[in-house]
Amino acid sequence: MPSPALLSVDLNALARNFHTLEAVTGVPVHPVVKADAYGLGAEACAKRLMAEGARTFFVARAGEGAALRTALGPEPVLYVLDGCHGEAAGLLKAADLRPVLNQPAQMKAWAEAGGGACGIQIDTGLNRLGFRPEDAPEAFDGLSLVMSHLACGDEPDQPMNRRQRDRFAGVVERYPGVTRSFANSGGCFLGPDFAFDAVRPGVCLYGGGPEGRPDERIAPVAALTAEVLLVRDVRAGESVGYSRGFVAERPMRAAVVAAGYADGVLRAYGPRGAVWVAGETRPLLGRISMDVCTVDVTGLEVAVGDRVELFGAHRPIDAAAAAAGTISYELLTAVTVRVPRAYVGQ
Repeated sequence: MPSPALLSVDLNALARNFHTLEAVTGVPVHPVVKADAYGLGAEACAKRLMAEGARTFFVARAGEGAALRTALGPEPVLYVLDGCHGEAAGLLKAADLRPVLNQPAQMKAWAEAGGGACGIQIDTGLNRLGFRPEDAPEAFDGLSLVMSHLACGDEPDQPMNRRQRDRFAGVVERYPGVTRSFANSGGCFLGPDFAFDAVRPGVCLYGGGPEGRPDERIAPVAALTAEVLLVRDVRAGESVGYSRGFVAERPMRAAVVAAGYADGVLRAYGPRGAVWVAGETRPLLGRISMDVCTVDVTGLEVAVGDRVELFGAHRPIDAAAAAAGTISYELLTAVTVRVPRAYVGQ
């Protein structure tokens, strides 16, 4: 039985975005497939990207990497951004994963586990993971990657981008022959001197714009749709949803749609949210419930069983995210396991 809510993933569009980023940067694209490929399914996305030529991938956790190794086999290089800590060394070794080491303790743990191919991260200003430039280790056996991460890559006019880039360029001189990777999705569009040897895009692969807004260069990949469960009349003065979140000023028609915050439709989306239905963009009414939301369909031909697009080709993911006061990353990763994934172009 089809699910009332569905996340459709267009793998052909994913492939187009991959090749767009190759063309823009002129260097190999190493996809970031952490968080289950931003909620779209790491196995399906990575397999298609391998078919398009990708041979190196990034995940956040060792467990993600181990699962991906099982799915993809021995060929691709898999880096783990968390590095090597706790009990991770054994899993990293068993699954042939390469940790991106972020501090001396991780270097020690990896060496004690036998060492081998790995990366290091240089913190050039994000103050998240990585060595400060002045504390970066000297080159060592097994080092195959040196990387950093932009803090403001989605803001092309932000001076910090250039400062970070220059700090990174100054550090990587001490690692001749090691792959240098600096640019994330936004960084791919900052210019050729940000590309170095390889780029690590994430959200642009999955349909999000490099500046947090729709971008014609990036094809939509994911579409979250849900069925209409009921269409009802709402009289003037009546309210819709919990806490009288919306009060009708005139007679209206409202569609109750089978998607709520248990499916990943953020509750914050209610006041300014909109969907695509019957060929038009229409506002949500009142608050998002756990399992349903309500849409203004006054004047439209809408029936039970019709599908509504919460984001997708007609309702860009970045526009939907802005209405919820968030970013496309959160909308994608918020879609819960209750919602089946359907793939086009496998």
